Amino acid sequence: LLKPVGFTDPKTGRRPWAVIQLRRENEQASMYSLVGFQTKMTWPEQKRILAKIPALKDAEFFRYGSVHRNSYIESPKTLSPDLSFKTNNRIFLAGQITGVEGYTESAAIGLLAGQAVVAKISLRQYQQPPKDTMIGALVHYVCYGSEGPFQPMNTNLGLLPTIEKTKGQSKQQRRALQCQRARAAFDQYFEARFSADSGRLSTNSSDRTIQPQH
Repeated sequence: LLKPVGFTDPKTGRRPWAVIQLRRENEQASMYSLVGFQTKMTWPEQKRILAKIPALKDAEFFRYGSVHRNSYIESPKTLSPDLSFKTNNRIFLAGQITGVEGYTESAAIGLLAGQAVVAKISLRQYQQPPKDTMIGALVHYVCYGSEGPFQPMNTNLGLLPTIEKTKGQSKQQRRALQCQRARAAFDQYFEARFSADSGRLSTNSSDRTIQPQH
């Protein structure tokens, strides 16, 4: 169920309790999925509850929801900072299995793992993004964990280093400062990486084109 912020029922002019997102599943537009409906309710109970939704009162349910299982490893004990196994640095992991949740988070860890593989093949050092950035904070959590048992994590501002509270400063202002700092840190990291890669490409290009004269 999604928070109904910004939605108003045109019939009543009031905000509904929740909003359901439907995802089209076939070309004929005859089958839709209810997004985010993992549940422990029994199938008869799901049928009873979902039938109370006005738009679904005459719907035919092909399959009911179930609890989503997220399989993952205990990465802080298993993975090195470059996302390779501590026991075999020729094997890298990426995506949800590393201990992240969400499509964007899984893709982000995949991009970093790909960069780490390229660095290893190129015989150069891999450098994680700084912890001040969201992607850097996420991969740092994966590789080092935090207090307590390791659990899968979505991106959130709690992963970023905190901003010291000053008098009269609101939570929204501190969050904005975290985002500004993250953007600046990522820009600096990206520029450093781009400059280093450009230098390597120029050197390699010269090495390939210069031929001894006879």
